[in-house]
Amino acid sequence: MTKASPQIAANTTKKPSGFLTFTLHAHLPYVVNHGTWPHGMEWLHEAAAETYLPLLRVLKDLERDNIRFNCNLNLSPILLEQLSHPVFIAEFPNYLGRKIVAAQEDEAFFTQSGEAHYAETARFWHRFFSQALEDFNHFDQNIIKAFCHFNDIGLIDIITCGATHGYMPLLGTDESVRAQIRTAVSTHIRHIGQHPKGIWAPECGYRPAGFWNYPVANADGTPTPPGFDRIGVEQALSESNIDFFFVDTHLVEESHRVPSPYELKNGAVPTDEQTEQMTHRDYRRLYQPYYVDGPYDKSNATTIFPRDPRTGVQVWSGDSGYPGDGTYLDFHKKRWPGGHRYWRVTGSKVDMGDKQPYYPQEAAERVKSHAANYVHLVWEALQSGFNDTIPPILCSPFDAELFGHWWFEGTLWLEAVARTIHDHNTGIELISCAEYLERYPRAGFIAMHEGSWGAQGNNHVWMNPETSWTYTHIYPAELYTRDVCTAGHWRNSALGKRIMQQLCRELLLLESSDWQFLITTGAARDYAEIRFLTHNDQFNEVKAIWQGFESAGSLTATQEARLAEIELRDGVFPDVDPGLWVAGAHQVREAEDQARIPAEAAPAPSADAATA
Repeated sequence: MTKASPQIAANTTKKPSGFLTFTLHAHLPYVVNHGTWPHGMEWLHEAAAETYLPLLRVLKDLERDNIRFNCNLNLSPILLEQLSHPVFIAEFPNYLGRKIVAAQEDEAFFTQSGEAHYAETARFWHRFFSQALEDFNHFDQNIIKAFCHFNDIGLIDIITCGATHGYMPLLGTDESVRAQIRTAVSTHIRHIGQHPKGIWAPECGYRPAGFWNYPVANADGTPTPPGFDRIGVEQALSESNIDFFFVDTHLVEESHRVPSPYELKNGAVPTDEQTEQMTHRDYRRLYQPYYVDGPYDKSNATTIFPRDPRTGVQVWSGDSGYPGDGTYLDFHKKRWPGGHRYWRVTGSKVDMGDKQPYYPQEAAERVKSHAANYVHLVWEALQSGFNDTIPPILCSPFDAELFGHWWFEGTLWLEAVARTIHDHNTGIELISCAEYLERYPRAGFIAMHEGSWGAQGNNHVWMNPETSWTYTHIYPAELYTRDVCTAGHWRNSALGKRIMQQLCRELLLLESSDWQFLITTGAARDYAEIRFLTHNDQFNEVKAIWQGFESAGSLTATQEARLAEIELRDGVFPDVDPGLWVAGAHQVREAEDQARIPAEAAPAPSADAATA
């Protein structure tokens, strides 16, 4: 059951007319030990100071006032590894200290220059970063533990992601897809203390089962493997006991409903004809969860929630959405050397030199009207289904760093939405996806084509003329890892396992979709290319170390030193299991896990490979 304290439990005396579920995707690529500024650790420090700690303050205030939020919060596995890393824990207070000193220096400069308002804004930044330092120390420098508290009382539901945010539609082996998920689950359990119910499929990327050909040749000159029948994302998730994930709007709009066994005995899907027909009405299409169809064991079918487009654009758009309001803090204009921001958006087309002074109090007030407007938009989207037997649910997924970092007032806006829903009789209630699925059935089965929430809705952001070269290295690395893990010689000694674990770490880091994203968008192209090539080089170094070990039965002093150096730099996922990459390896659901759809009512699973 979903955990919830008595203070924030659902109001069971009156059934809500509809639900809103926020999903915040907190993720950064692995930057520890890989640069500081302008790209590297600075990204992690900024996100912690401007998004994660402010979000924790919002949750603390909502808990104090007994107000539901109940969002899905994805803390990606590689982010968990970084927030708990000794380097981050040691460096973050130093970063905050630098920001505090910079604010003091700015205040002195503005005071001397007679610019009283800018001096007051400098004091605002001094208070902001001092509060961040105080909070960090209050949480025993453990941001993850702080989020776990709100997870334990039900104010949030922490879900997982691919281990290193590997884009699953383009990964080259089923084993790599499964390893991204299974490594994610084990990392989540190690940090959060429980199995995740849901997952943020990286980039909301989905691929169905079916025949697939490698889209590029191997850079190392080895023959391009033949095409093969690959598993769908839903199968890999179901095997790992993941109940739900999220897809973009168009995947549902362009999908088709699949006849499903409505005679089911356990109420997993609607059983009466009237309710079943309700789930097929046009106004419900984007506002209900679905089981995912496919050639897998649908006695444990995985569920998807579609993204709502209309409300989303209000939060994403810097031109027409809330963040583009002239009152809010401008993201781009900064005062150096401290990097603090003193100007408001003013207007989306206003030149940097014409930006007007920022007034924090005015911006904090503006979020209230924007929160009210957002709740009204949610009400409009759902109101056609308010009288339905099963209340509709609107899913709003966003990058967490959008709130606080990019849109500075965004965390205050989230709090204002929760308070607006709490204070007004809208008929809408905030809920997590896991809680909704415990209370209400799915709308049957749906079959989807491949796609993402990226530009063009397909794989273009990650596979295009600017990025295809990366996959010429990823695919042979995936195939080599599968071959050597399957051979099993690494199991014969502790040193062999150690080498193979580092090979798997480098593969996981190589598979991160962030590198292609940063190249395509131009946000940090040089950094992304360097990072990709670094992990590719280190993969090949570890590969050579393994081959030397396999031949000689030992390592030279030089090899030993280099392995230790690479481990120190990229020692994520300390217990990573090379057995996950063995050909055909997959997880078997726990025997005590109760099937949500009786096996006799669902199609038989497809033949599967041996279990690791």
